[in-house]
Amino acid sequence: MDLNHKTAIVTGASRGIGKAISIALAKEGVNVVLAARSEEKLMEVKKDTDSFNGNSIIIPADISKEKDILNLFNKTKKEFGKLDILINNAGILIKGNLVDFSVEDYDKIMNVNLKGVFLSCQQALKIMIPQKNGFIINISSNAVFKGYPEQSVYSASKYGIVGLTKSISNEVQKDGISVALIYPGGVDTELISYARPDIDKSVLIPPEDIAKTVIYMLKLSDNSWVDEICIRRRAAKPF
Repeated sequence: MDLNHKTAIVTGASRGIGKAISIALAKEGVNVVLAARSEEKLMEVKKDTDSFNGNSIIIPADISKEKDILNLFNKTKKEFGKLDILINNAGILIKGNLVDFSVEDYDKIMNVNLKGVFLSCQQALKIMIPQKNGFIINISSNAVFKGYPEQSVYSASKYGIVGLTKSISNEVQKDGISVALIYPGGVDTELISYARPDIDKSVLIPPEDIAKTVIYMLKLSDNSWVDEICIRRRAAKPF
């Protein structure tokens, strides 16, 4: 697909993987809607995206809140008249042993990592189905395969994204919409510094590698699609 003049929403765009994806899309001439809680950090990303051919706009949003998501998608449609691409990247991690884990922290994780993806996909499809085209890429985690200690609720939320994505993909294929998953391993972000402080930063995945993967998927021919990609640290054990 030629990405020039396409319109994309990227959640969690203010830093890390979301920032890298936003910049990569802008380099391809995409109109990028930058969504995250921090308007100040989004302004910094916009300086980078505006240096390329794309036209980026900022819409502050807390993905755990339905009213913010409705505002995000309504403003995007009003500004650009369409939505071609949704990248569900926003996510949080709170570590803790399950026996001591609070319901409050459980809700925080699920509201961002799973409910936010559900609501964003729902609103995106309300725009994409009438268009008869669109692309949704949901960022999960290879934590779903590993079962790391103190990450049970985080892993469960990322597993939820897998089930949601696979079901949606089969629902909307007939409408010309493609839905996919990316499972990143240890990416050099603030989240991994908290989640796995034991990993040497020199072997972490650059966020730009995840962004390149998104571009690869979107630029495949009309006859091809990739349902899921798992990206691990080269230093980590295969599979």
